[in-house]
Amino acid sequence: MDPVPPTPSSPPPAPSLRRTPVQQRSADRLVRILDACAELLDETGYENLSTRAVAVRAGVPIGSVYRFFGNKRALAIALAHRNLDRYADGITHRLTVLPSTHWRPVVDAVLDEYLAMKRSVPGFALVDFGVPAPPADGPAADPNHLVAVRLTELLSTHLGLTPDATLERAVLVAVEATDALIQLAFRVDPAGDPGIVAETRAMMHAYLARVLD
Repeated sequence: MDPVPPTPSSPPPAPSLRRTPVQQRSADRLVRILDACAELLDETGYENLSTRAVAVRAGVPIGSVYRFFGNKRALAIALAHRNLDRYADGITHRLTVLPSTHWRPVVDAVLDEYLAMKRSVPGFALVDFGVPAPPADGPAADPNHLVAVRLTELLSTHLGLTPDATLERAVLVAVEATDALIQLAFRVDPAGDPGIVAETRAMMHAYLARVLD
């Protein structure tokens, strides 16, 4: 597996941020807050997550949390936003060693990066690319829709494709199906059932062949 590139010291601004950090000290504090949120999600779950507990774990005053976030949902949304950016960066890193003439290894890289994050990123089991609740802003804000948009852009750029409605729809359907199957794989086995993962990979290849071959 290719090494994951180092993550930036400060995350890009998320839609749920009350204010964007300007100074490095403030940016570092935001990183600590998001890291603490991710750790606590694994330990307590989303329902029991509290902004006060996040502040204590991050070693910052509670006011620092509220400076950036109005509530725990906004905090989780920012974490999901960071996860999506890291996912896109991880895929981009994997694609640097892959030729643009064969799409199947590219699709494999998309799945492999997701599996790597699923197995190693704190809090990812509960908050991957969205909070555990329906989006309030309609289908365009749905986590899988956001993932599909980013993947369509990455695939098109690397493979030299012109994105159109057919490709966008196919990627969205593949994302939805893969999400459901990978959830099943990790319910069966905490590390991701190898047989279900293999079936998921075969499904992605077979389905996307209709638009990428």
